[in-house]
Amino acid sequence: MRPPAPLLFLALAACLSAQTKSVNPVVDKIVQSVSQDRIAEIMQKLESFETRDIFSEDDHPTRGIGAARRWIYDQFCQSSPRLQVRYDSYHVKKKGRIVRDVAIHNVVAVLPGKLNPEHQFIVAAHYDSLALLHVNPGLPTGGAPVSNSDTQYELANRAEKAPGVSDDGSGVAAVLELARVMSQYEFEKTIVFIAFAGEEEGLVGSTLYATKAQRENQIIDGMLNNDIIGTEIAGNGRIDNGSVWVFSEEPADSSSRELARYVKDVSERYLPSLRIEPIFRTDRFSRGGDHTPFNLEGYAAIRFTTPNETYANQHTVTDTFANASTPYTTRVAQANAAVLASLALAPKAPVTSEPILSGPRKGELAPTIGRGKSRYDAALRWKNENPEPDLLGYVVVLRKTTAPFWEREIFVGNVTEYTFKDVSIDDTIFGVKAVDRDGNESLVAPYVEGPRRKLEVETY
Repeated sequence: MRPPAPLLFLALAACLSAQTKSVNPVVDKIVQSVSQDRIAEIMQKLESFETRDIFSEDDHPTRGIGAARRWIYDQFCQSSPRLQVRYDSYHVKKKGRIVRDVAIHNVVAVLPGKLNPEHQFIVAAHYDSLALLHVNPGLPTGGAPVSNSDTQYELANRAEKAPGVSDDGSGVAAVLELARVMSQYEFEKTIVFIAFAGEEEGLVGSTLYATKAQRENQIIDGMLNNDIIGTEIAGNGRIDNGSVWVFSEEPADSSSRELARYVKDVSERYLPSLRIEPIFRTDRFSRGGDHTPFNLEGYAAIRFTTPNETYANQHTVTDTFANASTPYTTRVAQANAAVLASLALAPKAPVTSEPILSGPRKGELAPTIGRGKSRYDAALRWKNENPEPDLLGYVVVLRKTTAPFWEREIFVGNVTEYTFKDVSIDDTIFGVKAVDRDGNESLVAPYVEGPRRKLEVETY
């Protein structure tokens, strides 16, 4: 005896939902291929340059930021001929924390996608370092604010050695190791590996890169920033090697917040021993990182960082390999690998908004959700131009307005609309994601209202 059609559909939906949550063997192999020994070698090599201060030697063969930059470039080149490696260079004038004119060189390696190469995912860290002789202990990192009053003092206040192993040799090690492993595979979308310069002087390299990307209308679907992922023991003695913080900007359904939710869901599926702790703010209080300029340009960007910072070591000569944890860095790198591989293999996210064609709000984007013919339903529509050949269908996700994470998932099939009978759109947040036959899921596209316009009332 066959069950009624609604029950049959629910059973099918449950089966497909389980399929989308399964472990993709390709992604799992990538995660398991991340080498702790290789990450340790990279962190030690970055320390061997003694300093990577942006004002350090540029032409010395073994010391300073120039030697480090060239070595990072060579490592990208040696990973795979598939990687397109280049310098992203700028000449920056003296201003603010840039205490003299200086050349900034980001090191970029691009792994082109095979199906949707215009869609990019970035994984990044900064390779410059900073150590100060006289610091202000009142600031969280022990750093001192820089003024333009005495350029010679500012330069002289920099220590001769700035090993910068945790901040941020650990992040660079993760990026280089991910480039080595992932460049052995083909993905539908493009993955970009970047080592930024000038982070310690005010996010200079990442700001210039993100600004140019926006000007060129580049499609960056997500950016993963890894900064200070090398310590598991905090300065107050707290020890925790089982969790990592992931910061994402407001509002509740920003593209960055959806990326953070994706990170938690996917990372813990492939690496259950590492707990993802989403922090719902842009970065640590009153601080920032190389994801911040991407946020400011409207891109989805999040930050991985340890919950256990050692402020006494940051921006000092004691930020060394001896004070870092390569097992912890490796696990965070594996979390990045799971997310990047899943996103780059997944279908594009559907589109849940469309332009208003008439009226005072003509041209604005409006979410394609309504109350249906009864006015008491939740009627959802979405678009997906040029769907991938292996597209399985779509999953609708729901949660209460006060819930931080999606609470329900329903596979609705290969359709572009779906109606929930007697469900209000006033107390529920909805979203849609695409899934392929291998279970790879896109980011969630939520139904988000645009900002309200202030009413201008004329009087007489």
